[in-house]
Amino acid sequence: MAVQTPLSGLLFMYRLLRISTSTQRHLSNRDIVGKLHKYRRVIRTFSTASLKCKENEGDNTDSSPLGTKLTPSQALMFRKRRPLSPLERISGMLPQDTLSPEVLQLREQSKQDPEDGTFIQESVAQEDSGHEFISKNDGPESYHASDEAEEPNISETHSNPAFDGDESSLSSTLPGENLIAFGELLVAEYRRQGQVEFRKMFQLQTGTRLQSGWGVIMHNDIAGQPAGCSLKTNRGVSLFIRRASLEDYVLFMRRGPAIAYPKDAVTMLMMMDVTEGDCVLESGSGSGAMTLFLSRAVGSKGRVLSVEVRDDHQKRAVLNYKRWRTAWSLRRGEEWPDNVQFLSADLSTASSLLAGQGFHSVALDLTNPQLVLPTVIPHLHSGAVCAVYLANITQVTDLLEGIRCLKLPVLCESIIEVPIRDWLVAPALQKDGSYCTRKAPIQTENHMEEDETSHVTDREETTAEEQPAFGSVPYIARPHPSQKSHTAFLVKLRKYVK
Repeated sequence: MAVQTPLSGLLFMYRLLRISTSTQRHLSNRDIVGKLHKYRRVIRTFSTASLKCKENEGDNTDSSPLGTKLTPSQALMFRKRRPLSPLERISGMLPQDTLSPEVLQLREQSKQDPEDGTFIQESVAQEDSGHEFISKNDGPESYHASDEAEEPNISETHSNPAFDGDESSLSSTLPGENLIAFGELLVAEYRRQGQVEFRKMFQLQTGTRLQSGWGVIMHNDIAGQPAGCSLKTNRGVSLFIRRASLEDYVLFMRRGPAIAYPKDAVTMLMMMDVTEGDCVLESGSGSGAMTLFLSRAVGSKGRVLSVEVRDDHQKRAVLNYKRWRTAWSLRRGEEWPDNVQFLSADLSTASSLLAGQGFHSVALDLTNPQLVLPTVIPHLHSGAVCAVYLANITQVTDLLEGIRCLKLPVLCESIIEVPIRDWLVAPALQKDGSYCTRKAPIQTENHMEEDETSHVTDREETTAEEQPAFGSVPYIARPHPSQKSHTAFLVKLRKYVK
């Protein structure tokens, strides 16, 4: 019992010492925290002081010494700084001796007067080592002011960089030239290495977007621009914008049945020898492609009678015809001649529709044209031509057999097919993009050896920027890999007098 009492006293003294040590450590830590809060309160008070000058000189309510105008270095600390990019951070760490004059000039331009609405870019060393002097308890006035300073100009964001240059170049047009207006039919193209990878026809409308795989262009940005311009999408890809020709419209318009392709349509016009003022009969309106070509050929003094058996085909042909006339009037400022009469009938059984009429030429686009020839030929002028558009060679033989059996007064002058073969013709380029040069033949052996040694150096010296002289660049020509296939056979029938 005598031994246990000293041990318990020692344990009690050890616990008292431990408790007193922890209490002193806690008090010392609390003093440190209190000092930190005190310093933070001083900094916050310093940062939230009013920076505005008094509008009223007689008002003495603000007794803070910071109410006066600050120096540029002091105002720099109170302004909100935008986050720096990694490149700006690295350039800020470099000494000025190692920076180029261009970088120093850009750095000086980025730093403006603190009194302006723009923010001043500080060095990375000051931003990382210093405290953040923007208080969390700032008033709403300073917050909105910073938002307005950082808000981009809306008009600048919508402006197209392709036309940010001189505005006078856009308004200068040649006599008779009009700028693009709403309602016109346009074609957008994207070319890469001389080949068209994207082509789309569209009608310019207010508030609509031109969408493609290479980005979007607002229709409002296209209006007022000259035809044949290049505009950049939101992805930075340039699209070529031009007005749609009649060929483009025929190929891209909405269609029901197959159309007479432009290469075949113009050949039929040459066969028929259509001129202004002619009266032409068309049987088989289809989607209205051949009707449009005939309407332009006969002009305002001529007339086209277009007959179609199916009502849905005739409706589509009428809509395409009216749409083109509307776009043309907006484009040229004058009306397209309203010289087409559409009828829904079968000419093989409705001969009364042609009573008392005569035609300078006839265009047939039917499955069995030999069935309507007995009705059409009597109303065709003597010596005039009837052009027939047939898709299959078996239809051609049936047509000729029908003419032989019916003993019609027509002569088959020609049966043709109109192929088109696209070619690629481009200057020869080297692997580095420079032009190849023609090498004149050298007859002497010494000159041949010199030519072999200087052959490589001459090619390296000739670059695309130097632009070799005329006739010194060889060209490469080859057929296009994708050729147009067969479309139709064209049969030329001429009426004769028995």
